[in-house]
Amino acid sequence: MDNGSLASLAYLALLLLALAGWFVAQARRKPGQTAQHAMIWGLIFVAVIAGAGLWGDIRRTVLPQQSIAADSGQIIVPRGPNGHYHLTAIVNGTPLRFVVDTGATDVVLSTSDAERVGIDLDTLVYSGRARTANGEVRIAPVRIDITLGDTQARGLRASVNEDDLFQSLLGMSYLSRFSRVEIARGELILTP
Repeated sequence: MDNGSLASLAYLALLLLALAGWFVAQARRKPGQTAQHAMIWGLIFVAVIAGAGLWGDIRRTVLPQQSIAADSGQIIVPRGPNGHYHLTAIVNGTPLRFVVDTGATDVVLSTSDAERVGIDLDTLVYSGRARTANGEVRIAPVRIDITLGDTQARGLRASVNEDDLFQSLLGMSYLSRFSRVEIARGELILTP
């Protein structure tokens, strides 16, 4: 155990000792009410432990993740709470989270994501323009390697948006590599 863990353990022991002392002092005056409070705190403690133990199951239900069907290689992406489809692809060897955007011609990276995948922002030339729902923006052309499941693209043309996006967009230049792109029952299904 390191010193930080030992100090935390000592602090928790003192806190528990103080709480136990308070319960003992209260039990002398009002034993029934103290027992009731002890039961309430015990139930809260059990609920917190149960919640922590079940958190993985709860998270999978509330925030489902993309999966790959073993037999067909289909990539199944559940609709997110905001109504969009979010997936993770490997870009230049780095996992990157995208919003699937069938209205976007290209893959568009935010400046922060471009930097994460090894693109030098200082060398970008914002020579292009793109029309978005928020108006016209300047973009810099780049080439990336991208993999999602078994579908790979090397040297794929993409763009870096000069105005930092909230999240990178996975557009049709990559999605068209799938034989089928389908939305059914709240899922986006990409068939290789």
